[in-house]
Amino acid sequence: MDTPHSTCTLLEETTDERCETYIHTLETHDDPFDAATELAPALGAHWHGDHAEFGFWTPELLDRGVAAEDVYLELLTPTESVDLTADETEATFRRELVSTRRAGAYTWAVVTGAQPGTRDRLGTLYRLTYPTENGWETIGDPLAYSLPFGAYAPAELYDVDRLHAERDDREYFETLGTCEEAVGTTIDDGLPRVDPATNVLELHPGTASAAGSLAGLTSQFESLGRTLEADDTLTPTEQTLAGYDSVQLMPIAPITESDHQPAHFELDGDDELPAPDGPEAAARTDTVTLRRPSMRNWGYDIVVYGFGAVNSAILETGRPDELVDFIATLHTLPQPMKVVFDIALGHADEGALELLNDYYIQGPGMYGQELDYTEPTVRAILLELQRRKMNWGADGIRVDGAQDFTNWDPETESEWHDDDFLAEMDAITQEIAGTEYRPWMIFEDGRPWPDEDWELASTYRTLIEEHPHSFQWGPVTFAHNTPAILTFWATKWWRVRELADMGGQWISGAANHDTLRRGAQVEVGEEWNATQENPALGDTLHETIEHAYNNPASNALFYCLLPGVPMDFLNASTRAPWDFIRDTDDTWNVKVVGEAAYFIDWRVPSERYDDPEHFTRLKALGIDDRDDLHEFVHALASASEVTDYDLETMATILSALNPPFFDGEPTTADLEEFALAWMRDVADYCTLSNWRDDLDGDQTAFDLELRQFRHERPWLRHDLRGDERFEYRHPVDGSVIYAGLRRAPDGSEDVLFVANMEGQSATVTPTDLVETTRGGWRCTIASPGHENAVAERPLTLEDSEVVVFTRTR
Repeated sequence: MDTPHSTCTLLEETTDERCETYIHTLETHDDPFDAATELAPALGAHWHGDHAEFGFWTPELLDRGVAAEDVYLELLTPTESVDLTADETEATFRRELVSTRRAGAYTWAVVTGAQPGTRDRLGTLYRLTYPTENGWETIGDPLAYSLPFGAYAPAELYDVDRLHAERDDREYFETLGTCEEAVGTTIDDGLPRVDPATNVLELHPGTASAAGSLAGLTSQFESLGRTLEADDTLTPTEQTLAGYDSVQLMPIAPITESDHQPAHFELDGDDELPAPDGPEAAARTDTVTLRRPSMRNWGYDIVVYGFGAVNSAILETGRPDELVDFIATLHTLPQPMKVVFDIALGHADEGALELLNDYYIQGPGMYGQELDYTEPTVRAILLELQRRKMNWGADGIRVDGAQDFTNWDPETESEWHDDDFLAEMDAITQEIAGTEYRPWMIFEDGRPWPDEDWELASTYRTLIEEHPHSFQWGPVTFAHNTPAILTFWATKWWRVRELADMGGQWISGAANHDTLRRGAQVEVGEEWNATQENPALGDTLHETIEHAYNNPASNALFYCLLPGVPMDFLNASTRAPWDFIRDTDDTWNVKVVGEAAYFIDWRVPSERYDDPEHFTRLKALGIDDRDDLHEFVHALASASEVTDYDLETMATILSALNPPFFDGEPTTADLEEFALAWMRDVADYCTLSNWRDDLDGDQTAFDLELRQFRHERPWLRHDLRGDERFEYRHPVDGSVIYAGLRRAPDGSEDVLFVANMEGQSATVTPTDLVETTRGGWRCTIASPGHENAVAERPLTLEDSEVVVFTRTR
């Protein structure tokens, strides 16, 4: 290998000054958490115009007795332009070792000569390294801004200040809270807090576009913006994106990887670098094989490491600018949209164990590894990671699984909710373009889940009561929502009624990433309509579940009558399938496929499976017939259950089926290969570009009309008052009829709602249902065939049909 002249140099005096400052911080704070909170913003890699500062929290080095002088900063700077869009490429890097300094449990280095990454250039990659008896070990940066080759490769030094200086929505933030044209805010403790949205569109960046990237998603909203600007007619696809003032991205943090993925950053040779002699780095040139990450994941299998960065598998360009471009596009639409980030910091995937030091981890839990929120520095770093993630420019934060932020009490042998940590999350402020602000705060919290009585015991009010400005996911949104099952709207009435009484600060709606997935896990009989599906929703299971989660009656219920903030899931609005997407788990993939066995019944009709564009990997394994797949997956599910997921025994049991697509009796390797093919095929199958040609323009137009109705009546967000009504007709007599009356607080308008939520055809007189006698009603929104409905006259409604009347006063 060449030995080039080093370009990187440790600024010894500046580094020593930094160390003295950090030691002073540690010594002058009585509370370790306060000290760590002050230090955390300096951790990671920061570019300051002509030099870079690197900071790591490294208590493991102290525990292992590694001498401070044996720890080096490894820097890898590309010597040529690197194509980050290529699936695989080779590039030459100048590889250097720079000395570091230690201050307490922190390792620091201030360096000149490194190259910051930009929109058009890959920056210097970095990590710590130190020698051991078994070779060199490395420590990555959990607070990295950029991980272009995934969480298990070196991080990238990035010019974040330049990114923000060039963003197209700077004016959006500069005017935040200062003018009527800016996004709505309310002053909260001296700072603007982003007001709640009117409605929310939840989407998965990996399947929302054919490209499977944030750039692909951005292009769709750019197209929507051009159509809106020109005042042209919206296409059905554009209608599914329009009419919202908020978009919630499913988690976009770096995720775990599996052995099925090749190394995304592979040094061609591991020759040891010579240790530097003095401040100048030791250097040489190395060739690196680079592979673009392509993991399929629903986003929740995070490793916490690098949480402030973006999952590189959804970055078409490999640049974090791609996220900012998406945010700026939404902020600068003719009808601007807020951006909500889904923050999943309640736990870590097992893959975090090789990335984080032991202080982060409390131990195994339901979802992998529990984090130790009681460790002061871990606590401070997790909060700093939240701040960095949100500082890409989000308006709101949805805290995933807030009931999962718990700690173990060995004395009582029980978990306790760390509500102080949630309060600290709530207190974090953001700063973009010189404006400091507080985001819209949303918690998902179903405590006492997972206790057996959680569905009855949860109030969904705990965090709203502690933080009066905050919102929570409401019970209809959170619960195991199955509207495809007949009697759902009857048996869930008590929860829906709660929404009317106290749902003004709840996120509402029937469809989200969990409910749509769980709906396809409901067991069905061998013959159509053999169990409890609602036959009025469709002639097949496939049609039934599509209509159940994108239903005219339930959509109108949430948009035209009930309080709160309605949320739609884009896959449901597009009537596309959705499932547990993850090809990143070597251990549980086969089990997950078994748990999704009924996905085939609900979501995969024969004509879809027969389409040569779908399920290509399973077909390559020889599974050409949908019925063969159905039989095998259901047998797999049963075998998993009876063997307690013993793969070897499962393979033996399944060999009795003599599946024709295995070469002889199936092995555990065959099962794992099958599960991996399933995961990737289902991810492709759920991609929305496969389903947009099937969109019904009348359906998408109706849904958009509901959203516009809500925007025109912001007062609907608030709880029902004493002079408003929400009832169901009883006795039910074969059909569940919901009816309600809302009145504008200023007395300007009334809204009358009536819908057949499920069941047999029913004839009702809308005004009788809510006991209102004065006339003046006009039909404003109606299912096809009811456009001329009269509120005071009998009206016959079939399952899922709805009429909304309005009158001025």
